[in-house]
Amino acid sequence: FSTHSVLSLAMSGPFDLPLPVLTDAYKLTHYSLYPEASELSAYAEFRASFNKDEDDHRIVFHGIRYIIENYVSKRWTTDDLDKLRLFASTFNVGNTPYPFPLDLFEKFIAENDGYFPVKIEALPEGSVVYPHVPVLQIVAKDEYSSLVTFLETVLTMVWYPSTVATLSRKAKTIIKKYFDETVDPENFFLLNSRLHDFGFRGCTSLEQAIIGGTSHLLNFEGTDTLAAAYYAQFHLNNGKPVATSIPATEHSVMTSYPTEYEAIAKSLEVYGSGMVSIVMDSYDYANALFNILPSLAKIKTDKGGILVIRPDSGDQVDTVMMGLDATASIFGTTTNSKGYKVVNGCSIIQGDGVSLDSLYKILTSVKKAGYSIENIAFGMGGGLIQKVNRDTMSFATKLSMIVYKDGTKKDIMKFPKTDSQKTSLPGSLCVFSDTEGGIPKVYPKYLSNQDKKISIDYSKRTNMLITVYDHGPVPGHSWSNFDQIRERLEQQWENLPLKANVISKELETARNEVLKTLKSSV
Repeated sequence: FSTHSVLSLAMSGPFDLPLPVLTDAYKLTHYSLYPEASELSAYAEFRASFNKDEDDHRIVFHGIRYIIENYVSKRWTTDDLDKLRLFASTFNVGNTPYPFPLDLFEKFIAENDGYFPVKIEALPEGSVVYPHVPVLQIVAKDEYSSLVTFLETVLTMVWYPSTVATLSRKAKTIIKKYFDETVDPENFFLLNSRLHDFGFRGCTSLEQAIIGGTSHLLNFEGTDTLAAAYYAQFHLNNGKPVATSIPATEHSVMTSYPTEYEAIAKSLEVYGSGMVSIVMDSYDYANALFNILPSLAKIKTDKGGILVIRPDSGDQVDTVMMGLDATASIFGTTTNSKGYKVVNGCSIIQGDGVSLDSLYKILTSVKKAGYSIENIAFGMGGGLIQKVNRDTMSFATKLSMIVYKDGTKKDIMKFPKTDSQKTSLPGSLCVFSDTEGGIPKVYPKYLSNQDKKISIDYSKRTNMLITVYDHGPVPGHSWSNFDQIRERLEQQWENLPLKANVISKELETARNEVLKTLKSSV
């Protein structure tokens, strides 16, 4: 084949890439390294709570649908292989050929319509789990057994939406605590707009903004990441709206006028009858609050809308409290049934440098000053959808079971002497809860038997790991829509304990047996 003809081919993967390169390089070589087997199983888990939180171990699992639909459920083609062959021909040291399983790839393209030959099970989107609960399980059989972890690279990327969703939910948990203490029940609907996604411009790519932005929207409605809001509404929720925002100024708007007075006046004139957010620290935040705003109070009041003031520099607590005190003086307050002040027609949004820690500090100060938390909202940008990584909740995938060619079954686990936190679980696994929406616990799918597979009777239980891909799209499988995922997350997060022992007695017994064997043989 010629280089020119291969390069002119349209590829099946994203960015005009051949699908076989959507993996780590060394996985191309593992086909020749695994022992001959009739079945291999691997699973994925979060090994730690968010930022190693010792008090709250809950984790939100989300984002597997995007990966399955966009990367896994795509047909490989012979054109993909032609392009891979060209690339691999010079990829090894000294620009020599790099090995890969051409025969296996050609076989499933011909015999399986190009679909990758593994089975993938996953928990439902929006499930609340704990460290060491399998969120994914991969099974490969017969001649394709050695491809069991080939898709690990893209499947592992579920760490990102899950981590953002967990961070956003933890922020909501903090804000909700103060809502419970200071906000009247009839205004609790405001909770869903208290954290706004400002992260679009801080993302590394459009795809990251969509994935991270939709993950945040599982918990809140507020976002300025239009791409995520659109994607969630029309791709994940059958066109039903899931997000909102309000008109707002930026510093460029404010500084384009001869005076800040004119900029604020124009904003109130155009959008003052509804909700409008105005940034007020372009020059002097205190001057804007105490000198300019009072002179525009009548315009604002006559318009009848809600003014949201945004500081964007300075000490977070100081600027929020200054804004509340100034607007309380200008527009007055009412006292709610819980004894906290509500500023009339005005609130503050703090969107600069917000973190979980600063949320606590600001909310504590606002409450201590006697203000209801409905007076304040927050925005997060990079802190929400950029300042996370795979280690934030220690996501990992590990091989857990092999059935050798002679039928001998072996449960496998990693048990590094130098880091017990990286210990993995053995065997084919199931996830059950004792009650509907109860604590998810991990069970062995088979009895711990190193010679053969003996199924355990779980007929009265439903495995929470659902088949989402089986050598191609699963006939009849439908994904939960966005509203259903939100509902699942809300119900489970509110009802599940902060911590839980998720390893069943049956799995503990199996693990101890494998450990005993390992210690005597390694």
